[in-house]
Amino acid sequence: MADHDSTSFRPEVARPSRELPGMSRPLTPATPSAPPPSSDDKKLIVGRNIVLSGQITACDKLVVEGRVDATLTESRVIEITSTGVFKGAAEIDEALIGGTFEGKLICRGRLLIRATGKVKGEIRYGQLEIECGGELVGDINTVQGNPIAAEPAPLAVAPTPAPTPAPVTFPSSEGTLV
Repeated sequence: MADHDSTSFRPEVARPSRELPGMSRPLTPATPSAPPPSSDDKKLIVGRNIVLSGQITACDKLVVEGRVDATLTESRVIEITSTGVFKGAAEIDEALIGGTFEGKLICRGRLLIRATGKVKGEIRYGQLEIECGGELVGDINTVQGNPIAAEPAPLAVAPTPAPTPAPVTFPSSEGTLV
């Protein structure tokens, strides 16, 4: 009997191919890795039929499709879609309002009220844009404190005195008549 080491015997085992028909490159197993950081890492979306209340801080972008009763601070952008309602206070850099905002809004940059948007309350803004159909009601000032005038202020013009008539002369036998 021949001496064979039983540990040296290794049968050929069929291994599944990592290629699929029609694929040009072999599949490689997925390795768990963290997704690359993006600017949307601090984005909060409140979907339709969702109600959220409380305090929201350090949010780069808040998208309101449902209802939010909150105070929003240390945030950059709020977007309220046509189905969204925000009640409370917000201090942000940019606001895009297509739904309803009610409360105190301090928008250091651009406040855009879309045609479907309604903004009511104490409003401060850096720049203001209102699409046809958009509504803005309340105590409205720029961030610097310049109020929106409902009507242009009348100009203060000093009255000018009426012109004095020029002397009228008539021919007469005695001279001119003044």
